[in-house]
Amino acid sequence: MKQKPLVLLSNDDGFASPGLRAVREALLPSADVVVCAPATNQSATSHALTLHRPLRLVEVEPGIFSLDGTPADCVYVALGSGARVLQRAPDLCVSGLNHGLNLGVDTFYSGTVAAAREAVVRDIPAVALSGDVKANIASAAALGARIALDLLQHVQSFRSTPLLNVNFPPGDTWRVEPTRLGKRVYAAEVDFRKDQRGGEYLWIGGAHPLHVEAKGSDTDAYDRGVVGVTPLSLDQSDADGLGPARSLVEALGR
Repeated sequence: MKQKPLVLLSNDDGFASPGLRAVREALLPSADVVVCAPATNQSATSHALTLHRPLRLVEVEPGIFSLDGTPADCVYVALGSGARVLQRAPDLCVSGLNHGLNLGVDTFYSGTVAAAREAVVRDIPAVALSGDVKANIASAAALGARIALDLLQHVQSFRSTPLLNVNFPPGDTWRVEPTRLGKRVYAAEVDFRKDQRGGEYLWIGGAHPLHVEAKGSDTDAYDRGVVGVTPLSLDQSDADGLGPARSLVEALGR
């Protein structure tokens, strides 16, 4: 009997989130699934690793692990703990389904994307799944699981270990298109307040982001009600900037 693929499932909303549970259920008929996800919500933690305090790993159910760390911690620990978490090397990592979108610049802040990226750092194909708060969770999880499992059939088509970022607009049925990162602009809001003792504190984070029109982008796909599948790369080098950078370095040497 052919062995099912092993999927490592994580997220940034926490191990008990409805989106993660829905993706797990969607994957289970076709794959063995092990969950290693944060104990609490870790949205916008990006690719942070916890280096200056101990972490606690708890198996809350068979095959479902909770870690009091970041999403990247979860994948790092799962892949580095031997048989404590994974009985064999996973074929795929899936992160999500996130409660909220990860479009454009969101990918730099996103813990959801970072969990998937941490797997790719270790040469494991990965998919990050995010959905609008008005997207049907079950439908998005089913389509997300299908995209993730189909990726295993196309791994050899990619020049490097693939990392896909997938976003689901509102609704329960969608067309799917390949996309690139768009431009999503947030207001740089800093809200200063006073506590009951007169001390100052603040909240950061702008709401209601604006999308700059960019045909073929993930933001454009979302605005049209289409699921965008965006391949991301670990190599963030700017090839167009090499010439100016060379001139700058040569000038420094004069």
